[in-house]
Amino acid sequence: MPQDAKPAPVMATDPWEDDLSSHLDSAFTNAILKRESFHGQPFAEVLSQAFLPVVAFLRDHGFDYLTDLTAVDHPKEEDRFELIAILYSFEANRRVRVKTRFSESHAPPSLTSLYEAANWLEREVYDMFGIHFAGHPNLKRILMPEDWQGHPLLKEKSIIDMDQDWVRKHLGIESGQ
Repeated sequence: MPQDAKPAPVMATDPWEDDLSSHLDSAFTNAILKRESFHGQPFAEVLSQAFLPVVAFLRDHGFDYLTDLTAVDHPKEEDRFELIAILYSFEANRRVRVKTRFSESHAPPSLTSLYEAANWLEREVYDMFGIHFAGHPNLKRILMPEDWQGHPLLKEKSIIDMDQDWVRKHLGIESGQ
């Protein structure tokens, strides 16, 4: 970080306290690390082994649509990856996020048994971050070319340095031009 740059402010959250959060806390007493709300959107941070059961619980309690599934890379931390599922309830017109953290060697379980939309969303996360989902029926690239080396959203190196050979071969230029 440049010397004059200020660190980003910590996300200001409020406690998530309603019937659903209480129900969730009761069902997963030792697995819920945090229940909070950011700008009115509730989220739960859970242990990695509870990710699938918590998402299944929420699906069974009206969150019938997986809006998005994404990840964040924290390369210097032991639990390198953060996985975030955003669920939506049509009946309640409400969203909730479920977050978990896990190490690079861990393969989180696929959500494809719960939501059909998870198929392409998990493929996108795999393609961009290299995260393997245990039990995914067809985990392969969806955005990048099949012969691309690496995963563009990993923070290990610059996007310009990603796959110089592929860029030269297919585009005939030096990457970053």
